[in-house]
Amino acid sequence: MKERQSRLKAIKNLIKNNTIESQDELLAFLVKEGYDVTQATLSRDLKLLKVGKVPDGKSGYMYALPGEENNAESEAIYVQDFLRGYISIDWSGNIVVIKTFPGHANTVCNAIDNLNMDEVLGTVAGDNCMFACLREGVSGEDFFEKLKLHIPGIED
Repeated sequence: MKERQSRLKAIKNLIKNNTIESQDELLAFLVKEGYDVTQATLSRDLKLLKVGKVPDGKSGYMYALPGEENNAESEAIYVQDFLRGYISIDWSGNIVVIKTFPGHANTVCNAIDNLNMDEVLGTVAGDNCMFACLREGVSGEDFFEKLKLHIPGIED
């Protein structure tokens, strides 16, 4: 029983720290960690842990633990929504203006809201642009630098 608990803990850690798309990939990680496990046992372990698959933000799916689906979706789906909709970012003081393709402002606004950035006080969306009001003392440059941590490769 001790080996099972150890293996379950290893599975949780591997899923938290890696983008794993298949049981074969997870099995390979477990073998590297020194666990001798069959695919059938791994399948039972995943069911016991209530592991699910969530979109990876590209074109596939990845494993996620219960309660982590929202975080995985935030960092994958919301980033993709933002990238699909935005055209440019500019700011003045603590107001950020993000121009979007027509009809995409709500989606981009929702992405910003769901990235849970402490710098943002609130957002408002129109049709082809959105505004973010930043907290006192936070500049547009500060916001943009933090946004780049969530969305690498973004251009202003």
